[in-house]
Amino acid sequence: MVSRASRTGCHSGECGQSALLMLGVLAAVLAGGLVLFGFGQALGARSHAQRAADLSAISAAQVMRRSFPRLFEPPFLETGLPNPHHLSKAAYLSLARDAARRGARRNGVEPARIAIDFPGGAFAPTRVTVAVREAANLSLPDERRHRIDVSARATAEIAVDASGLGMPGQASGGGYDGPLAYRRGKPMRPDVAVAFDRLAAAARAEAGLTLLVTSGYRSDAEQARLFAAHPDPKWVAPPGHSLHRYGTELDLGPPAAYGWLAANAGRFHFVKRYSWEPWHFGYTLNPGSTSVGFGGERAGGALPTFVPAAYREPIAAAAQRWNVGAALLAAQLYVESGFDPLARSPAGAEGIAQFMPGTAAALGLTNPFDAPAAIDAQAHLMRDLLRRFASVPLALAAYNAGSGSVATCMCIPPYPETQGYVAKILGLLGGAGDMMATFEVRLVN
Repeated sequence: MVSRASRTGCHSGECGQSALLMLGVLAAVLAGGLVLFGFGQALGARSHAQRAADLSAISAAQVMRRSFPRLFEPPFLETGLPNPHHLSKAAYLSLARDAARRGARRNGVEPARIAIDFPGGAFAPTRVTVAVREAANLSLPDERRHRIDVSARATAEIAVDASGLGMPGQASGGGYDGPLAYRRGKPMRPDVAVAFDRLAAAARAEAGLTLLVTSGYRSDAEQARLFAAHPDPKWVAPPGHSLHRYGTELDLGPPAAYGWLAANAGRFHFVKRYSWEPWHFGYTLNPGSTSVGFGGERAGGALPTFVPAAYREPIAAAAQRWNVGAALLAAQLYVESGFDPLARSPAGAEGIAQFMPGTAAALGLTNPFDAPAAIDAQAHLMRDLLRRFASVPLALAAYNAGSGSVATCMCIPPYPETQGYVAKILGLLGGAGDMMATFEVRLVN
């Protein structure tokens, strides 16, 4: 007779061990399933955060792309009225932040969970970074809940899509570090490109001329190579001194267009920089950079500490109205008169800004001893000189010695008084005066 154990092929001890083994395998499989389930949920949460970061950054960059040209519009019209097309840097960044927050909310992330940054800190930022931090709840099959932190980061930028042409979309190594637009294959600042389009269209319609661009933005390194090949500063500026480094200067052709350009370029805010170079035209409608003395500030903190309290508000107001650096105006007043509103020079210059009677009359200044009015006229004149010469040292030299003396050589004239005047002001500025479009939106990382 065969026992029951024999019929089942299992002794009691062996059967117990098999059962325990099976339970262990089942437990391991269940535990592995829980781990995989939790891992899958964590990946899903991370993917959600990354998508929110990507779309928030793109939303911000799209607003920046639309708003970017407005940064280069002057804050006030020639009449003194506010320019509705102008956008301050603070307003530009605020629009981008709002767009990023809306993008986050549309993707299920509360705005409080994102951090927004604009790498570079330039006058006209073109990149935006959005970091997302979330706390995700993982629901496990046994109804337990586990909380984990997930984070993601994305950077988007606006840039000219010139990669297919082998040309950089971003300027670097000069006095301008923003996006580049291309016309006739030459780089320039985007707003300059738009102005050139208008100029070229008028030349074609009015005179049957097709304008060429033979040179635009040049980095200091490129300028160094040109100067090494042609070391004559009358024709090729030394590296660091060429106005081409700002992206506002264009060398135009053909020679048949020189006469038309000389007569008509001013209508489109271009000026012939050098009397001996009929091809070189610079864009004057707000260079848009503190490196050339533009960028008025109303905040008192923008003014040097040596400015008397009575003149801080008039200087800040004039800087804001005429879009000229407040620190530049303050340093100039310090050197001109030491902030004496009743100052008179042996040559006949009067008031805190030391205006000659003819210059004051040309600016509509009836009383040069009225300090607020004189400061406003000073800012007006400096705005005009900065537009014409696109250089703080040259604008200061023209204020002191007259525009004609500077325009003749596009240099600081060899007058000891003028050279000392420029040096003193640049010294007060800590050397700041020596510093001299079609976009695409894309994720950088």
